Amino acid sequence: MKRFSIILFCMLLLSAASFAQTLTNAWTPLLTQDGRYFEKFIGIPHTSVAGLPDWNKGDGTTTGTPLGLNNDPLNVFKIEMTNGKPVLHVSGEIFGGYSTKQDFGNYHLKAEVKFGDKKYEPRLADKRDNGFLYHGQAPHGQFWHVWYRAQEFQVQEGDMGDYYSLAGTAMDIHAQKADTARRTRWMYDPAAPVHTFASTGAASTATIARSGGNVAHLAGNFENPHGEWTTVELYCFGDKSIHVINGHVVMVLENSRTVLPDGTTKPLTSGKIQFQSEGAEAYYRNIEIKKLDKLPDLNTFK
Repeated sequence: MKRFSIILFCMLLLSAASFAQTLTNAWTPLLTQDGRYFEKFIGIPHTSVAGLPDWNKGDGTTTGTPLGLNNDPLNVFKIEMTNGKPVLHVSGEIFGGYSTKQDFGNYHLKAEVKFGDKKYEPRLADKRDNGFLYHGQAPHGQFWHVWYRAQEFQVQEGDMGDYYSLAGTAMDIHAQKADTARRTRWMYDPAAPVHTFASTGAASTATIARSGGNVAHLAGNFENPHGEWTTVELYCFGDKSIHVINGHVVMVLENSRTVLPDGTTKPLTSGKIQFQSEGAEAYYRNIEIKKLDKLPDLNTFK
């Protein structure tokens, strides 16, 4: 029995090692045909979702019961092979997260994304939106019963590169208030004073737009048209990060941290990466990651 236990323990170690990745300065692909580096967490099905007749559905965010860990009967997240390469197809039908099993810190993440045509409740009338989270902290379901506590790199039509704070995180960002087509909101401006953006505590707000809008001296929208691939890149080193769209820096963030219930903070410099399903069909390909030894010089970008 003792020998069997040792053999079983060794087998478990080997299995765990096969699902872990050691980052180097060379690109390491995260997508595989078998999805070995990820797990799924599916949130609350909206009442409009068909095919789940016996489930406790709700408003998609706060009422109802999440489907939970690796319970994805409608294939919200599905790996499809295209020209011999894996593509992550996000249906958007139910809010969910496609999350790395491994924590990462000090890295450069790169991916290509494009939206499909389908949209679903509760965002049927809204822009197509499926971002990805970084420095994600377990457990699942801390935001809207589906996503991690994390920093968010927004991937939404016309707003790629925006920042959102989820479930008690914060960042410091150079920003100013500006009039946009939708409303007056905070926007990234490297020449402006630093403001705190957080989902809890005494902060300016939980979200900030990438540079652009009606601010004449700031960068515009660098996304490609609907149906075309856009390259998104995230640089994380220590408590700082950089959001990049098609080679253009659209936001620089610093002092990444978690805000605790008593108002104190602790650094947030590593965690899981989580791709969202948020009401819109989308595709991700060429998701790659490599180690960073330092942040790049901003002058090297377009």
